[in-house]
Amino acid sequence: MDITSLLGIVLGLAMVIFGILSNKADIFGYIDVPSVIITIGGSITGVLGSFKLGDFINGFKSIALVMKEDAMDPGEIIGNVINLANVARKEGLLALEEASNDIDDPFLKKGIMLVVDGTDPELVRGILETELTCLEDRHKKVIGFWEKWAELGPAWGMIGTLIGLVNMLNNMEDASAIGPAMAVALLTTLYGSMIANWLCIPIAAKMKVNNDLEIIVKDVMVEGLLSIQAGENPRVIEEKLKSFLSPAVRESVGTGGGEE
Repeated sequence: MDITSLLGIVLGLAMVIFGILSNKADIFGYIDVPSVIITIGGSITGVLGSFKLGDFINGFKSIALVMKEDAMDPGEIIGNVINLANVARKEGLLALEEASNDIDDPFLKKGIMLVVDGTDPELVRGILETELTCLEDRHKKVIGFWEKWAELGPAWGMIGTLIGLVNMLNNMEDASAIGPAMAVALLTTLYGSMIANWLCIPIAAKMKVNNDLEIIVKDVMVEGLLSIQAGENPRVIEEKLKSFLSPAVRESVGTGGGEE
């Protein structure tokens, strides 16, 4: 589990509760069912109208991906590619087919099989980059779901506030009810702001981070496979692939993985 995402959600809610209780307010006074229905229900229907049904359902399901610890390690991937380069250098490209049996990543395995089949390098790059483009497009749809909800949450919160103000102004005869009615009206704005800033924006941001990391890892795979196909020295391949990483991360990647 990705502990930072879970901590962000839990601690964010804790900050709101602390702010309420610090003024010795009644926390149940911040719970209003009609406001919840207007803000959450209204914003969700707006998101539903903005996406195809399948994309809408996938968007909701994607929250599990944010909580899941990403197992992708660029350093480990570089190590795997260098091992493949050593196999190809000693035994030839055809030996990569057997070496691929121990690889779980379908993208890397697909690239290996293209290389083993003797596919033209430019065609290998084209096929893998097309798959990368489609992968990123799928990620953008999911990210767009949370960004759209972050956009509509505060908007529907304001709609709820306006509804509450109209109801309040239509009942001005009872002055004692104006204050509580105004408080209820403002709750929808609070709910809308929480939808955006407590939930949707952080989730969308984490998904962008995960997407960028996955694209970098798969770019490493593509360049590594093409270098292997070109017959480059494993040490040269290692240095080339390290250029994808930040200087601090490069130091943590084992050196000397390539063999002469």
